[in-house]
Amino acid sequence: MQAISRRLGHQSLKPAASLSSFKSIYPLSDHHYGADHPRHASSLAAKGVCHLIRKGTGGRSSVSGIVATVFGATGFLGRYVVQQLAKMGSQVLVPFRGSEDSHRHLKLMGDLGQIVPMKYNPRDENSIKAVMAKANVVINLIGRDHETRNYSFEELNHGMTEQLAMISKEHGGIMRFIQVSCLGASASSPSRMLRAKAAGEEAVLREMPEATVMKPAVMIGTEDRILNRWAHFAKKYSFLPLIGDGSTKIQPVYVVDVAAAIIAALKDDGSSMGKVYELGGPEIFTVHELADLMHDVIREWPRYVKVPFPIAKALATPRAVLINKVPFPLPAPKIFNLDEINALTIDSVVSENALTFNDLGIVPHKLKGYPIEFLISYRKGGPQFGSTISERVSPDSFP
Repeated sequence: MQAISRRLGHQSLKPAASLSSFKSIYPLSDHHYGADHPRHASSLAAKGVCHLIRKGTGGRSSVSGIVATVFGATGFLGRYVVQQLAKMGSQVLVPFRGSEDSHRHLKLMGDLGQIVPMKYNPRDENSIKAVMAKANVVINLIGRDHETRNYSFEELNHGMTEQLAMISKEHGGIMRFIQVSCLGASASSPSRMLRAKAAGEEAVLREMPEATVMKPAVMIGTEDRILNRWAHFAKKYSFLPLIGDGSTKIQPVYVVDVAAAIIAALKDDGSSMGKVYELGGPEIFTVHELADLMHDVIREWPRYVKVPFPIAKALATPRAVLINKVPFPLPAPKIFNLDEINALTIDSVVSENALTFNDLGIVPHKLKGYPIEFLISYRKGGPQFGSTISERVSPDSFP
């Protein structure tokens, strides 16, 4: 009996011994792991030396060898970049600072365990190092078209970008750094956001001269912030304000093409390193022409109210002035965004001698057609109907 009890006692100790050995390898703590923690220490070789280990035929269940940290993955462009990375067998680390629901739509895009959400604090350097520790690629999509009480344009588009570039440089194993900026970003731009984006580009190329900078134009897609806003406003109020006279030229681009350009740069032989690409669509529109296209798809009568720039700025200025002076958050601007109004005072098109989609081997989609089919959901009465449907029915079809 004593022998049996001793035997059982030894068996009961085995799990504890295995747990202690596990703890010796991966010490457990109630706190987040810091960047200096051995579990997050990078084992990658220096730049230019690390050879990617690829397995499989290149699909979702393959191994591409890419371990990418995608900052801003929960945003508009982010979901398309994550999807393109995941379907080629890459592991994607998704830093997020919001709720647990902010990234759940991304987990379905990759194979089991390939999409790894990681909570982080963008103002904590150790937190940033932790989410980059095992990566060999960093893609920065962070950006916002309006300021909040917590983040200014300069901190978001310049300060954070510079910090990511510095940490990537210290990392030693980051083979590719891709910075996504904006078309028209310039130190002389009338827009604060575009000036901050230009400063961010300069900081990245100063810290990492081999980085690749992408400068997409206004992006169009299912979750975009231009056609959706216009369509919602036009449906709700039966008219649409046009800033200025609507003659500002823009070169909107399909968001899927921008994501494809980022992946093409990652998959090349390094020829895109250290270069700046301006990504505009194949067609140039005035703001008025783009609004006409939107009305055509949603089948509503176009009714415009042209708002001169001084009046538009006057309508948008109170929010910009009060953003940090009131003890409560102000709603995000929809149509009258002061910084966007300033940006619309000049044309935003691809430069004549810039590197474009063609240099990445990509043919961008034209907007008319599939890229804007999502606007069909705004039609009155259903997809087959609309306010202007009578114009589309031939008189010969009536009995």
